[in-house]
Amino acid sequence: MKEFIRIASGQGFWGDLPNAPVNQVKNGPIDYLVMDYLAEVTMSIMQKQKMKNPDWGYARDFVGVIDQILPEISEKKVKVISNAGGVNPLACKDEILKIAKRKGYTGIKVAVVDGDNILDDIDNLIEDGHQLKNMDTGEPISSVKDQLLSANVYFGCRAIVEALKLGANVIITGRVTDTGLTLAPMIHEFGWNFDDFDKMSVGTIAGHILECGAQASGGNFTDWEKVEDFTNIGFPIVEAYPNGEFFVTKHEGTGGLVSSQTVKEQLLYEIGDPKDYITPDVVADFTSIHVEDVGSNRVKVHGITGAPDTEFYKVSASYNDGYKLSATLVYSWPDALKKAVKGAEILEERAKDLGLKINEFNKEFVGFNGTTEKMATENDLNTDHDEIQMRISISGPDKRDIDRFGMEVAPLILTGPSGVTGFAGGRPKASEVVAYWPALLSKKAVKPRVNVFEIN
Repeated sequence: MKEFIRIASGQGFWGDLPNAPVNQVKNGPIDYLVMDYLAEVTMSIMQKQKMKNPDWGYARDFVGVIDQILPEISEKKVKVISNAGGVNPLACKDEILKIAKRKGYTGIKVAVVDGDNILDDIDNLIEDGHQLKNMDTGEPISSVKDQLLSANVYFGCRAIVEALKLGANVIITGRVTDTGLTLAPMIHEFGWNFDDFDKMSVGTIAGHILECGAQASGGNFTDWEKVEDFTNIGFPIVEAYPNGEFFVTKHEGTGGLVSSQTVKEQLLYEIGDPKDYITPDVVADFTSIHVEDVGSNRVKVHGITGAPDTEFYKVSASYNDGYKLSATLVYSWPDALKKAVKGAEILEERAKDLGLKINEFNKEFVGFNGTTEKMATENDLNTDHDEIQMRISISGPDKRDIDRFGMEVAPLILTGPSGVTGFAGGRPKASEVVAYWPALLSKKAVKPRVNVFEIN
C-alpha cells in the first residue's frame, strides 16, 4: 500500500481550460488525473451529435489531452479517469487507441465503463414496471417518452475500481458520478471496503472538492481579490491517505489560491441537505467535515462520516419541451425606455394578430430592469436613459410559429418607435427547449459494463 496518492483535477466541465489537464500532469508529480466533462444538459448535446454522426457523442477535446500526455501515462504510470465518453465511450476509446498505436505506445490499456445509457431500453423498463417518475412532479416517464433526447443512469465508483484492478491506464466512462472518479482510486490503492461508509464518504467528498476544477483553487471565489494570479491558475490536487485524511493543494509555482475558504465554498456547491448527500456509493454527511489551513495552499480535510447507500440509481433524462427564441433591439435617447416598452407591446400584439401559439412572452429592458422583474412606472417612462436594450424571449410548442415571430423583430426598426441603434445576430431562429427529467431506478434493473482494450 502506498503512503499516499495524489489525485489531480484536470477539467471541471466540457469546455474548461484546454491546457489545465496537461499542466497537471507535467508541472509536478501526480498518480491520477481525473476529468469531469458531463453536466445534465451535456448528455443531450452529445446524443444529438451522435445522431448526426455515429462516431461522435463524446468529449473530443479529451482525445487531444491524452495525445499530449501519452509519455507520462506510459513512463510515469499516471492513470487517467474521465467521464469524457458521454454517450459514445467506445468511439472515444477507438480514437485514443489509434493515436497510441500510431505513436508506438504499445501495452497501454484503455478501459470503457458503459451500460449507463438506457435511452433504447425505456420501453422495456416501463414494461417491467419501472415508471421512472419525475422526482419533482411524480409524473411517469411515459408522458414524455416520445420526446426523450437522452436517458442515463448515474453509476458509482465500483466499475472504475474493477477497471483499475484489470490494469487500465486510461478509463473512459459514460455517466458516472463526478465524485466516483476520485473515490475509485482511493478504494483501489488503499483496499477500502465498499461497506466502510465513512471511508466511502471521504472519497466522495474529496471528489466533490475536485469535480469543478479551479473552483476549489481560487476560481469563482467570493473574495476573488485575494487571488494573486488568475492567468496561470493551478487546478486542485487531493493528497489522500489510507486513514481517511486528505489534503487539498496545487502544484508549486502555479496561480490561484487553495485555502479553507476556497475549499468550503466548493463544499457548499450543489449539495442539497448537507447531512444527506446521496450518491450511488454512500450517503455522505457534510456536517461532519473538518477543514483547516495547515500551510500555504494546503488545507487538511478530516473527520468525515457517512451512511449506507440507497437501493436506487438516479436517472438523468432530457426531453424536447418545445421551442424558444430570444431577440434584442437597442433604443437610444430621448425617451429610450418609453420607446422600448412600446416596441415590445407592438411585437406582442402582432403575435396575437398572427394567431401564433406562444406559451411565454417575456419582456426585459436592459439598462432599466434587465436583472429584475421591476415594472416601469409612468415616472420611469419619463426618465431619460442614454439607451435601453429591449430583450424579448418567447417559447411555444410549434417551431414554425416561433420562427414566424422571429420575422417580426427586424421590421420593427422601420415600423415602430424611432431611435433603434442596434440589431445584432440577424433574424432570430427557434431553438429546442431541453427540459430535465430526474428519476430513480432500482439498482437491480441495470448494471455497468467494464471492458479493457490493449495495443500489442
